[in-house]
Amino acid sequence: MKNIYSKLVLILCAVFLVSCDNDEVSHTNVSAVNALYSPANNKFFDLNAQSSAVFEWEAAKAEDNGVVLYDVVFDKENGDFSKPVYVMPSDGAGFQKTLTLPFSELNKIATLAGIPAETVGKLKWTVHSSKGINVQKSAVSNTIEILTASGFPTPDQLFITGTGSEKGTTVADAQAFKKIGTTKFEIYTKLSAGTYKFITTKNGTPEIFYINGGKLKQDGETTYTGDAKVYRIVIDFSAGSTTMTEITKVEFWYPVYQQFPFEYTYTGGGIWKATNKPISFQGSWVDERYKFRFTVVNGTTTSFEWFGSVNKDNGSRPTDATPASFWYMVPADGSDWDYTFKFKSEIDGKNVNSEINFSAAATAYTHSFTIL
Repeated sequence: MKNIYSKLVLILCAVFLVSCDNDEVSHTNVSAVNALYSPANNKFFDLNAQSSAVFEWEAAKAEDNGVVLYDVVFDKENGDFSKPVYVMPSDGAGFQKTLTLPFSELNKIATLAGIPAETVGKLKWTVHSSKGINVQKSAVSNTIEILTASGFPTPDQLFITGTGSEKGTTVADAQAFKKIGTTKFEIYTKLSAGTYKFITTKNGTPEIFYINGGKLKQDGETTYTGDAKVYRIVIDFSAGSTTMTEITKVEFWYPVYQQFPFEYTYTGGGIWKATNKPISFQGSWVDERYKFRFTVVNGTTTSFEWFGSVNKDNGSRPTDATPASFWYMVPADGSDWDYTFKFKSEIDGKNVNSEINFSAAATAYTHSFTIL
C-alpha cells in the first residue's frame, strides 16, 4: 500500500513539476503552535464595555519555510475541542499570529457556548496551524473568564403577544415590530391589563423575551397593570435595553391658522385615524403646509415630538403622480414652516378622512388624506 501511495505521489509531482520526496508532500507540513501568549490564562473580560480582546500565540513553522495559516478555536470550559463552539481565522485572513476580537463577537461565542446574558462564565481557546491541509492541533490551551453582556443575538423578526397585547394570545395574530436598525426593533401598540411577551416567530418554537426593570430578559413575560395606553416600545438586542414611551395625543398642526384643528384616534396596529375633517387653505393667507405633533410621556416627563417631511422645503403641491415617499413621516423640529408637507390642490374646501400609519407593514411611517 505504501509503494502504491509513493508512486501516486511521484506521478503527481511529475505532472505538476513539483519537487517531492518519495513518501509525502513535504510542503504541506507545519508544526503545531507550542505557546499561547495572550490573553493570560484566566484573564477576565467584561463584555459590556466597548472594546476588543487580542489573542496572540507563538508562530508555527512550515517545513518549506513558507506561510502558515491559523484558526482560533473556542470551546466550552470543559470541552476538548473535538466539537468546538466556534472557529475563526486569525487576523489578515488567517495569515497573522494574532486575532483581534470585538467584545460583541466574543459575546456571541459565549452565547453559542451556552453562557446566559449578564453571567460570569469561561471559554477555552487554542490555535490550529496548517497550510490549508494537514491541520496541526496545538497541545496547549488557555481559558478566559467573561461577564457576558446584557444583550442577545438579534433575531430577524419580532412580535408581541399575550393577554395584555392588542391581538391577545393567538400567536398567528401577533402584532409585528418594525426593524429600525441592525439590532433595534420598534412598535407602536396599545397595552391593556394582562401580560405580554415578545416572540421571534409565529411558527415552530420561538425565542421568548420580556421586559424586567427596563431590561430585556429571556423566557418570561411582563405583567401590565392600569389603564389601556398606547406605547412606542423600542428594543435594542445588542444592549439588552428597552424604552417605553407613552403616546397620549396625536395632533394635526396647521401653521396658517396657528392651530391644531383636530386630533387623531388610535385604532390599533400602529394606526391613528381622523374622520370627516374640514380642510381649508384660507387662513391669514392662502397656505397648504402642515405637519404633526405627538404628545409623549417618558416616566414623569411630558414632551412633544414633531413629525414632518423628509424635505425641508417641498416646493410645489403634490399631485396624483407624486411618489408615495412624499408622505413619509420622519422626526422633525417644531418650527412652523420647515419640514412641512403640502396638500394637493383639490383638497381645499373639502372634508377628508386621514390616516397615520406607523405599522410594521408600512414601507415607511406615512400618512394619507382621502376626500369624502
